[in-house]
Amino acid sequence: MPADRPSGASPTRAESALPPRLDAERLRRFAWRTRRGLLENDLVLARFLESRDGHISEPEAAALDRLLDLTDPELLDLVLGRSEPTGELGDPEVVRMVGLLRAC
Repeated sequence: MPADRPSGASPTRAESALPPRLDAERLRRFAWRTRRGLLENDLVLARFLESRDGHISEPEAAALDRLLDLTDPELLDLVLGRSEPTGELGDPEVVRMVGLLRAC
């Protein structure tokens, strides 16, 4: 909740559209897993997490987990649009997550 809004005040429309915050332990795990060998991946993933301020839905978290299982070159190719998520990665949530990462 923004500091300039009194406690107990209703969330703004933008805030209510966000998914709930992930628990602190899961956020720490994502922060650790986003530290990659390629600086480009590091920057995109850190920017994504920062932009969401922990507001990540369970489907988004599962999709991000799947993407973080990829090697750095595979992930970078997806983020840069040099390849598209296909096969097991063709799941709609993974495709949506790739789009969110590309927008960062």
